[in-house]
Formats: sequence, C-alpha cells, structure tokens
Amino acid sequence: MLGYLIRRFLSALFAIWVVITVTFIFMHLIPGGPFQTEKAIPEAIKENIEARYKLDQPLHIQYLDYLGNVVRGDLGPSYKYRGQTVNDIISERFPVSLQLGLLTFVIAIVLGVGAGIIAALYQGRTPDYITMFFSTIGISVPSFILGTLLMYVFAFRLGLLPAAMWGTPQHVIMPAVALAGLPTAFIARLTRSSMLDVLNQDYMRTALAKGLSRLRIIWVHAVKNAIIPVITYSGPLLAAILTGSFIVENIFAVPGLGKHFVTSIYNRDYTVILGLTIFYSILLIGLNMFVDFAYTLIDPRIKLTGGKE
Repeated sequence: MLGYLIRRFLSALFAIWVVITVTFIFMHLIPGGPFQTEKAIPEAIKENIEARYKLDQPLHIQYLDYLGNVVRGDLGPSYKYRGQTVNDIISERFPVSLQLGLLTFVIAIVLGVGAGIIAALYQGRTPDYITMFFSTIGISVPSFILGTLLMYVFAFRLGLLPAAMWGTPQHVIMPAVALAGLPTAFIARLTRSSMLDVLNQDYMRTALAKGLSRLRIIWVHAVKNAIIPVITYSGPLLAAILTGSFIVENIFAVPGLGKHFVTSIYNRDYTVILGLTIFYSILLIGLNMFVDFAYTLIDPRIKLTGGKE
C-alpha cells in the first residue's frame, strides 16, 4: 500500500505541474495584459507597475519565480484587487461555493440513488417510466435554463424565494436545485443500470434460493455492489460542484469562487487565473484519490494495488 500511495502522490504532483505549466504558457499567449485598459496610461507608469510585479522579466524567470512561490503556498497578489492576494480570495470565496456545492451534492446523491433503485426494482412499470422521463429532462435541460425557470416561477410569479444574492438558507435553495438537476438525472440512470446488472447476477438468485428475505438481499447485497459506479462518478462530481457553476453563480449573484474565476479571465488577472486553476486541480486530484480509498470500504476485495483478490 505504501508504494501505491507514493506513486499516486508523485503522479499527482506531476499532474499539477503540467496544469501550472500549460496554464502559464497559454495565459501569456492571450493578447493583452492585466494592466491594459481602454484608457491609455503613460508608458512610464506602466513600466513601473510591471516592474513592481516582475512582469518586465523574461518569461522563463517569471515561470520559475512563480513555481517557487507555489511550493511555499504563496499564490501571489491579485493584479486587479488592491491589497488582496489569491490566497485571500480563495479563503473568502470558497466557503460560499462549499456551502452551495455540498447541498447540491447531497441532493444529487440522495435523489439520484433513490430514484435509480426504485426504477430498477420496478423495471418496466410506472415508477421506472416516471424516473426515466424526469432523468431525461434533467440531462437535456442545462443548469442555467433550469435556474432561470426556477427564478421565474418561485421568485417572480409565486414570491416564495428570493431571486438572487446570498445570506440566508432561502438563498441557497434555487441555485442548489439548478446545479443538482443534471447530476441527479445522471446518477439515477447510472444507479438503475448498475442495479439491474447486479440483480441479474447468479449470486442474487442463489441468495433468494437460500431463503433470504428480498429486502435484505436488496439492501445488503445489491445496493452495496451497485453503488460502486456512483462512487466513481461522485469524486469528479463533487470537485466540479464545489468549484461552483460559473453561470449559475452569476444568475443568482452568488459570491462564490466560480464567479470570481470568470471575472479574473476578463480582467487578465494572471495570478488569480493560475491560483484558482491550481486550486481546482488539487481539489479534483485529491477527491479522485479519496474515491480510490472509498472503494476499499465498499468492496473489501478491491485493493489499493489496483486489482481484486
């Protein structure tokens, strides 16, 4: 196991380095710069600003300096927000995305897995058709369309929920439901397919022949094995949700990290773009590694050396 952990850690470091390098190169290939505005500024002032942030140095020197800062945990200052560093922005904005993301994740897992199990147990009957109908809609309708419809119905027409902003539990409901639409639908279909496959296995028929109750067989044997594909999907899903939906956060004026990432691209705020990209990458890689460990809890036959006994 120790060898496996070391390999995964080294591969994670390599992946993060690749992300930093590629992002750094392409970011500097984009025309313009962080201090280029519609109103021209004197060349001397521009040179002083670039010298302050070391943007006047050769590109490879900037790259090496940035790598050294990242190793120390310093993601640099923001070029557009005076007195704020990228670390400050992440610590301030990520808790908002975290609250929204965790609620969205819980909704998607609970509703998706529950609907998928019901659809599999009632295959070819009304609950199955209803589940597949709504899951098809959930996959087909983009989150920003669903968010707009929710806002129109529950905020403008019925007046039950606030249309936008942040600060109370009521503000979280509509953006969380809008974000949960697609993953809930996907998890429901994935769970149904996996559940049907497990129910048709020989060991399930053997358990029934031995006289075990159907309820025990379903919850102890079928669900436990059928849930593994959902766990595989849940790692990247949680990372994607926690980083926030750029469009949904803008629609509902949620002051999360995703909205800040979009703003930094518009502003050519190099350090914020790089810092948030690194943060997203670490989050995604870390959650994928966590999923590998979760496999061993669900199915003891799966070993961290990469196979089954």
